[in-house]
Amino acid sequence: MSGDEAINEYESFLVDLLELAMAQGIFEQHQLTHNEQVLEVPAIITCLLTIYTELQQVYPDLIDIPLCVDLCLNWLLNVYDRDRSGKVQVLSMKIGLLSFSKGHLEEKYEYLFTQVASSAGVCNPKQLALLLHTTIQIPYELGEAAAFGGSNVEPSVHSCFQHVGHKDTVDLEQFVEWMHLEPQSMVWLPVLHRLAAAETSKHKAKCNICKECPMVGFRYRSLKHFNYDVCQRCFFTGRTTRSHKLTYPMVEYCTPTTSGEDVRDFTKVLKNKFRSKKYFTKHPRLGYLPVQTIDLDMNEEYTYSQMSLQSLQRTPCVQQDSGQEGSGTHQTDDFSGGSDKLEPCHCICLTTQ
Repeated sequence: MSGDEAINEYESFLVDLLELAMAQGIFEQHQLTHNEQVLEVPAIITCLLTIYTELQQVYPDLIDIPLCVDLCLNWLLNVYDRDRSGKVQVLSMKIGLLSFSKGHLEEKYEYLFTQVASSAGVCNPKQLALLLHTTIQIPYELGEAAAFGGSNVEPSVHSCFQHVGHKDTVDLEQFVEWMHLEPQSMVWLPVLHRLAAAETSKHKAKCNICKECPMVGFRYRSLKHFNYDVCQRCFFTGRTTRSHKLTYPMVEYCTPTTSGEDVRDFTKVLKNKFRSKKYFTKHPRLGYLPVQTIDLDMNEEYTYSQMSLQSLQRTPCVQQDSGQEGSGTHQTDDFSGGSDKLEPCHCICLTTQ
């Protein structure tokens, strides 16, 4: 999924202006509390009309209600009703809209979890699989599911429960902790936040390859050489110089760096100066948690794509933000690219040869 595709996807129907709290209130207003409920097109349109009517009151110059409703409805059907039956589950609509809405990334993780969690506030493997299967439909619609581990969510479920010590259930804190590792099947969501954050970011640094200054968008700083920066265009096209190899570690920033981050990166460069070229080739680091295909006994396999929400025993609830910030190094805040609240990313990115 290219950056332009992802950004244009949500900007076209302006759902990035939708606050999480506003969306939750509208869902409750339309009594969309039972996630197993199936909505037909008229009911979906009614809900979308309420959403864009409220958004128009805040952004009167941006919102064209008929156009936005039509674009958003078409997108929801493309993602969750490819056969055009005219029906979409409540859970699918919630996840689709809230994934692209305006809000803190950690709050989105919490909201996603609570939509499938039991009344006890925990998820079993089947419930987690349902959540992952519903969310993976978004990159699948763009033809990019393979880049995120494919449409089979079984390895991701295994990865999560392996992270918590193979327990029978996972709670909210454990789920958020796992999400901070950016598992391959869900890495597109924080990446999308970083893309939005980097759109208008300017960095007071010069690209060592094309000499662009200031750099706009993502900034990639070498952790092998001092004062070596690469702009996003050169990084994504694989351009390099004789002194800097593609296997060398780099750190990604979507907003300008702070003095503390400059000192931290200086220390890392100093350490890496004593490491050979072979070290980085033998010890590659990924900016996400890869999920591997696993073989399970036949009696342990689930057909996640066909399972029903009705089998989940749960009471709908939405947990409020506890005010604690996550410790994930990739975390960003508001989805709107122009927010001053956005935190810089510290994604250790290592391109492959």
